[in-house]
Amino acid sequence: MKRNRMIHTPEGFRDLYGDEARARRKLLQDLDEVFRRYGYEDIETPAVEYFDVFGSDVGTTPSNELYKFFDRDGNTLVLRPDFTPSVARAVAMHFSPDAMPYRLSYKGNTYVNSQEYQLNLKEQLQMGVELIGDASAEADAEILMLTCDLLKTAGLKEFQVSCGNNDYFRALAEESGLAEDEIEAVRQLTSNKNFFGVSELMEGMRAPDRIREAFVKMPQLFGGEEVLAEAEKYAASDGMHRAIGRLSTISGLMAKHGYAQYLTYDFGLLSKYHYYTGMIFSAYTYGTGDAVAKGGRYDTLLMHFGMDAPAVGVGLYIDQLRSALLRQGARSES
Repeated sequence: MKRNRMIHTPEGFRDLYGDEARARRKLLQDLDEVFRRYGYEDIETPAVEYFDVFGSDVGTTPSNELYKFFDRDGNTLVLRPDFTPSVARAVAMHFSPDAMPYRLSYKGNTYVNSQEYQLNLKEQLQMGVELIGDASAEADAEILMLTCDLLKTAGLKEFQVSCGNNDYFRALAEESGLAEDEIEAVRQLTSNKNFFGVSELMEGMRAPDRIREAFVKMPQLFGGEEVLAEAEKYAASDGMHRAIGRLSTISGLMAKHGYAQYLTYDFGLLSKYHYYTGMIFSAYTYGTGDAVAKGGRYDTLLMHFGMDAPAVGVGLYIDQLRSALLRQGARSES
């Protein structure tokens, strides 16, 4: 007699059906209407890309977190872990630099082979936009306002968009004279808000006192608009002053359009994606342990694919967002 065998999904993957599938589809439709209202057009990129699109020189997902395999010619392929390099590659390949800016929206699954990623879900549905060819602070503010409107449309009543500037840390690192591995250690501790870890690390570093003081203070520089003035006290270079000035301009634009209440500032906000070059942000709400949206400016990423163009964007983590909405009672599964 044949014995029935139960086949499960791989760890970190799941089936979706019935009311849950319908509710997620309705959420995507509502968010897509916001994209259209802001003038964003669809772009679709393949789930499979060449390894070089996400290689270490691009500054995206670490190699050991990629799903890698080979085609029949021996080329290394990966399942996309992140939409932004894929969209950047497609724009450089198919779009004219003479017709910028481009406003592009996407949706689809990403794949990250990490036990610690997004509550162990290795397949994540993402939806987002990329604004390519506009280097202005107005473009940064547009993406932040779009993010707020997406979250409000989804049904969130309470959320905060925490905004920093990657150039603040980068300029301080350049001024410090520290080795690359030392800077990376500081970056990780700062990103984790490990004030004591940064303090301990700085004690053994050969750097001027003002540089060490700025590094130690950075994980504590978060809060309201007053944080911008506080950050000025520790600015050790013109690059750091410019980073603060950019955030101040964005702050003014957000206030002008009625979005100031959603914005906070965090100079310790640093991403594992090293392609970010300026403003960086994450959106949080209660009912979930991680950000429901992340984004920022990446003015050098397209150079890896043969096009010199500034860009800024945001990605929404749909499963994280739905989890928060359900816990807040903002949406049902039916």
